[in-house]
Amino acid sequence: MKRYEKIVLEAEKGITFEVSEGTSGELLIRALNIVSNNVYSELPTVSAGEYAEVLSVYTDDYGNKAVVPQGWTVSGVPKENIIWGKDKGLVIYHIPKEKISGINWQNLDEVETLMRTYDQFVWTPVGLLTANATLDGIHFNKKFGRMNYAKYFFSESKYHEPLVGELLLQKKSVDKYDGYYSSRYNISKDEETGKPRSVKGAMPWTEIDVPTAKKVASTMVESKTVKAHLMYGAEYDTREKWVIESDTVTIEEIEKSTELGNYYNNKNYPSRMVRTGEDGCINNFYGFAGNVKELTQEQLDKTTYAIRGGSYNNQLFSSVDGRHISHYHSTYKDTGFRATLYIK
Repeated sequence: MKRYEKIVLEAEKGITFEVSEGTSGELLIRALNIVSNNVYSELPTVSAGEYAEVLSVYTDDYGNKAVVPQGWTVSGVPKENIIWGKDKGLVIYHIPKEKISGINWQNLDEVETLMRTYDQFVWTPVGLLTANATLDGIHFNKKFGRMNYAKYFFSESKYHEPLVGELLLQKKSVDKYDGYYSSRYNISKDEETGKPRSVKGAMPWTEIDVPTAKKVASTMVESKTVKAHLMYGAEYDTREKWVIESDTVTIEEIEKSTELGNYYNNKNYPSRMVRTGEDGCINNFYGFAGNVKELTQEQLDKTTYAIRGGSYNNQLFSSVDGRHISHYHSTYKDTGFRATLYIK
């Protein structure tokens, strides 16, 4: 193949490029602040620390954009309102409108209180990723989809996810808005109300089976612009791909994950489950590796689902990208779940 010593990139004014080397030595060129359609130009804007009165668009300091659901507030913490960068990620908070005006986002104690009080979700910027994922188990040419870092294979007789229902709606939403939100923490149960939460300082909701987790996740958020569901394998893997391509972690670290979080053999943790927010943070996701494994809607067959990742209780090595088999109605003390938002 002919190699060029000089590469010329031409684009409209304001477009920023990032050039890097891929895992196989290929040259990767990303336009960081370009959107595949003009949907963002049709939406009102919202700034860091502001409440979105309606479905709105947020633009970070580098020109990258994300859609913000009605009723949610963009974090005013600098590390939490950058869409792309090493160990960066856009966080939105579900804070009531009447509470917004008095918040001092520079006060660490006040931000800590917000993290423990209001649900938080993190944006995965799909539009900035490379197209090497799969939705059908055959073609690996999608930005949004499942990955096989650990050499897993996808087919109707192995791991698969039919592109129907909520997953099909999510794909259409991602195609339109170039990203999606998932819970910053493993879901916990509010001690007083029993409602699902994505907040800091709570014990993850474990010993829950797939149908119950699906039902619980679906009740977490529903409004005119957004609805929640139990995370799919495609959403799990796309988030995983993002933290790699943003240079926060390497594929090797993903495949040997015990230093990234709360695993039984990580000397920095107490060999037991810890509360959310005490279990390591990657791109503003807590518990990204270890603490509890995570139920997903990816299937092996009609009654068997894929549990992802590893936990504090693993006596054998289990990486972030690992898949475990779970019966539809099985429960485990070291297995929880996350919710993902579909923007209507």
